[in-house]
Amino acid sequence: MKDLVVIGGGPGGYVAAIRAAQLGMKVALIEKDELGGTCLNRGCIPTKAYYQNAAVLRTLGHLAEYNINTGPGFDFDMSGAYDRKQGIVKNLVSGIAGLLKGNGVETIKGVATIASPTEVSVNGEIIETKRILIAAGSISSRPPFPGVELPGVMSSDEILELQTVPKRLTVIGAGVIGLEFACIFKAFGSEVTVIEYLPEVLSVIDKEIAKRMKVYLKRQGITVHTGSAVQSIAQDGEALKLQVETGKGELCVEADTVLVATGRRACIRCVNLDTLGIAVDKRGFIEVNADYQTNIPGIYAIGDVTGGRMLAHVASEEGRVAVERMAGHQAEVAYHAVPSVIFTFPEIATVGITEEEAKAEGIDYRIGKFLFAGNSKAVAMGEQDGLVKVIADDKGTIIGVHILGPHAADLIQAASIMVKSRMNVDDVTTSIHPHPTLGEALLEAVLDVDKRAIHLMPRR
Repeated sequence: MKDLVVIGGGPGGYVAAIRAAQLGMKVALIEKDELGGTCLNRGCIPTKAYYQNAAVLRTLGHLAEYNINTGPGFDFDMSGAYDRKQGIVKNLVSGIAGLLKGNGVETIKGVATIASPTEVSVNGEIIETKRILIAAGSISSRPPFPGVELPGVMSSDEILELQTVPKRLTVIGAGVIGLEFACIFKAFGSEVTVIEYLPEVLSVIDKEIAKRMKVYLKRQGITVHTGSAVQSIAQDGEALKLQVETGKGELCVEADTVLVATGRRACIRCVNLDTLGIAVDKRGFIEVNADYQTNIPGIYAIGDVTGGRMLAHVASEEGRVAVERMAGHQAEVAYHAVPSVIFTFPEIATVGITEEEAKAEGIDYRIGKFLFAGNSKAVAMGEQDGLVKVIADDKGTIIGVHILGPHAADLIQAASIMVKSRMNVDDVTTSIHPHPTLGEALLEAVLDVDKRAIHLMPRR
C-alpha cells in the first residue's frame, strides 16, 4: 500500500513525489516516457539549449563591434547542435532519476490508468494507494484547418527533432512558444515568418512590452503578420503554401517547414472520466479545489492538466503545496506573483499584473520606467534594447514588474520577491544595488514610480 501514487514525472510530478517522500509518505511515481516530462525532454530545456546556440551565433555576427577579426566567416552545424541538446537532456534526466531514488521514491515506467480512487493500473499490475496525484501535463493542439497534418507541418515537439535548418520557416502563433522558435531559427539562418490571429503578438503580457517586442522582431528580419488567420496549407512540390486571410486581403506564404504553436490541451488519458466521474471544465481541463483535490475524494491534480498557468515552475509549486496540504501543513501558491519568462531576443520577463489589468480592476496605480540605454552595464555589453516597467498602487506597493531586455530572465527573480512580499517602493529604493549591474535598471524604474530616478532626465 502506497500513501501516494503520482502519475506523470514532469516538473510537477517529480517535485511532488520528492516532497511527499520528505514528508514521510511512501510514494510511487509512474511515467510513460522519460522523467522530466515535456519541460525537460521536449520543451523548456532543449529549447534553451538551442537558444544558447542562437545567442552565440548572434554574438558572432557582431564581433566587429568588439574589435574582433576572425576571418571571412563561420559555419553552423545543426546536427551537432542537436547532439549537444540531446546530451544536455540525457544528463538532466539521469539527475532526476538519481534524486527520486535518493529520496526513496519508487519509479515505474509505464502507462498508468486510474482503476478506482485507491487503485492505479500499470504494466498489468494494480498498485493500491491512499491518494492519487495526476500530473500528466499537456500536449500540443492543432487547429482544424486543411493541410495541418501534411509532412513538414510540425508541433513544438517535432521541430526539436530537426537536424537541418529549414530555409523558410513559418510559425503559426505569436505566443511564447512561437516567438521563441522564431528567434532561434532566425539566428540559425532561416527566413522566418510569423502569423498571429490576434491583433498583437504575446497577447497575454503588458501591451507596451508586446508592442516594443514586435518592433525588435522586425528589426531582426522576422516578418510578422498580426490580425491574420491561416485558412489552409497545401503541398506545392517541395514547398508548403499557406493561404492567409489578413486585414488587407488574402496572402500566400511559402515555407519549407511550418511550426504550429497555437496552444496546448490536457493530457488525461490516464483518467477514466466516464467511470470515475472526475469533473472537467468546458475546455477539457480537470477541476480542483484549494487542496488540488478533484470532485473525487483521494484523487488530486496539478499543473497543466488543471488548465491554469502552463508553466513548469507553477506545476512544481503546485506539486509541493498539494502534498504539503495532504500532510496537514499550511501552504499555498502565491498566484499573484507568478513570474513568466520568454526567451526571445531580447528576453522578456514579467511578474504581477499588467497595466491593462490594473485599469480593468480599477486600481489607482503609478508607473516607473527605465530604458536599458541608460544603464552602464547594458551599454558596455552592447545590449541596450528594452526597458524595465514597474507598476505600484497608490500606497506604493509594487504590484507588477515587466522587463524587456538583456538577462530579463535573471532580473525577474528580485522582482518576483518584491511582488510576492508586497514590498513598498521605499523597501527597494533604500537597498544598495551594486554598480555596474543590470539590476540598477530595476532600481531606477522603482525610483521612477515617485519620479526620483537619478539617471533619467526629468519629465516635463
